Amino acid sequence: MAEFLMPSLGADMQSGKLLEWLVKPGDVVKRGQVVAVVGTEKGDIEVEVFEDGVIHDFAAEAGAEVPVGARLAIINGGVAKPTGAPVQVAVAEAPPKAAVETKVEAVKERPTTNGHRVRISPLARKLAEELGVDLSQVQGTGPHGAIDKADVERAAEALKARAAPPPTEAAAVAAKPAVEPEAAPAATPVERPKDKGSADFQAGMRRAIALAMARANRDIPHYYLETRIDMTNALAWLETENLQRSIQNRILPAVLLIKAVAKALTKVPQLNGYWVDDALQVAEGIHIGFAIALRQGGLVTPALHHADLKSADELMENLRDLIMRTRAGRLRSSELTDATITVTSLGDMGVEKVFGVIYPPQVALVGFGKVIEEVWVEKGMLGVRPVVHATLAGDHRATDGRVGAEFLDVLNKLLQEPTTLFGV
Repeated sequence: MAEFLMPSLGADMQSGKLLEWLVKPGDVVKRGQVVAVVGTEKGDIEVEVFEDGVIHDFAAEAGAEVPVGARLAIINGGVAKPTGAPVQVAVAEAPPKAAVETKVEAVKERPTTNGHRVRISPLARKLAEELGVDLSQVQGTGPHGAIDKADVERAAEALKARAAPPPTEAAAVAAKPAVEPEAAPAATPVERPKDKGSADFQAGMRRAIALAMARANRDIPHYYLETRIDMTNALAWLETENLQRSIQNRILPAVLLIKAVAKALTKVPQLNGYWVDDALQVAEGIHIGFAIALRQGGLVTPALHHADLKSADELMENLRDLIMRTRAGRLRSSELTDATITVTSLGDMGVEKVFGVIYPPQVALVGFGKVIEEVWVEKGMLGVRPVVHATLAGDHRATDGRVGAEFLDVLNKLLQEPTTLFGV
């Protein structure tokens, strides 16, 4: 028997709101299965279990605010008497019928082309109930056709427009001058922020980031290193690779940098881990936390799992999926808690150098700026090369500058031989 506890989904998190159970007592669950949705300052997070077993009992009901580390449920290691088909997490078929009858029926009517049920964010479900929107009539625009808050709002506006009585002749005449100018836009839906676009949420996000960074600045003795990396070979390899691909399958420069960081960590593993109980705990897996900016403001750094073992196509697909789900508020708990190091890149914003703050309990952060043309001297010859400034923020409790310098040296050498990055 094991306890399923409220996870810590951020260095600053004190508690989370249990929004929804996706299973019920008696259901068999498998390691990695999403069983609940928890609301945090950074969005609604799908929470997984980390062992096989049977849900025995709930210690908290949907809607409860639960402290980090408090019990959510009991999981028995034995096998329960079968009560039906295993829960399909993507559709949340298991919750009590009275609570979600309409939603589940709507989802069953709408299988996607890949055979999975259409997903609906928890916030979209709640909003649909409040606005009286039939989810079976809503077209999802999120990843894999998922229905989000903006989709429900658009459906509600359309419903309201259809229900409005036709204008009288006098009203039509009075309204005509207001729509005569050519500058008047067509009646198109206003793009609204995704699931978490309110001012309250943005303030909460900023507060969560501030608390985490304040803790990092207070507790972590940072040291910073910087190096310049000649990107001539790396960009040439990338151009050659992308010429062989369709536009939608092309590899972004960020993928090359992420892979290089992951490979460098296999040579310098001291930077890949956590500072816990006054000791460095080097992690076995290399899970790159990639900083993703949200359209409505704020920053989330979900993990790309086992980045060192993945091909360019796998990393590109994973990164694209992670960005879409982050901005739709549909991350999993493991993606928020598993990152062993953070990579941040602001090159697309024109920034040349990034000096980041380590996210506890991690012990390092790698920053990349914009690739710019700089004067470069090689064997006495003066020239101009495409150069990126790479920085490292290290935790002096875990490592020192020599280890950090070794890492940057390995990173540089890997980017000089990009064909080896994705080799077997």
